[in-house]
Amino acid sequence: MPATEENLFARLSELGIETETVRHPAVFTVEESKALRGDLPGGHTKNLFLKDKKGALWLVVALEDRAVDMKDLRRRIGAAPLSFGRPELLKEVLGVDPGSVTPFAVINDTEKRVNVVLDEEMMSFRVLNFHPLTNTATTSVTPDGLTAFIRSCGHEPAVVAL
Repeated sequence: MPATEENLFARLSELGIETETVRHPAVFTVEESKALRGDLPGGHTKNLFLKDKKGALWLVVALEDRAVDMKDLRRRIGAAPLSFGRPELLKEVLGVDPGSVTPFAVINDTEKRVNVVLDEEMMSFRVLNFHPLTNTATTSVTPDGLTAFIRSCGHEPAVVAL
């Protein structure tokens, strides 16, 4: 059973990671998010769930307007040719649906199947914004808080210049 938003917030609290969450209607795309967020400060992101030809899984977290060239990304992260992971695989591994992909979903990757890649420029923001396992809210966290959370889930994020 995948973690719930409440499980996520409890885990963040246990780790001493401060967050703020804003509720909103469901958003499925960066464009919808931009239209709804108003003046919510911080770095806003997109999250790509990818699979390479050798079967490795990747969660690439980048600034929302970052153009991601799959061939260049592959080279930068040391992956085989990349494609988007199927929604069924996303649900199986990270426990979320398309539109709710977030680095917080590594809480559900107990088998540590996903390689987490964080956009280096994104990590320079004072706060970052992600869905808390559901696309009906946005949770703000510091880059250090994000990294601490990911590590607490048994993943070592790679910070990469994208």
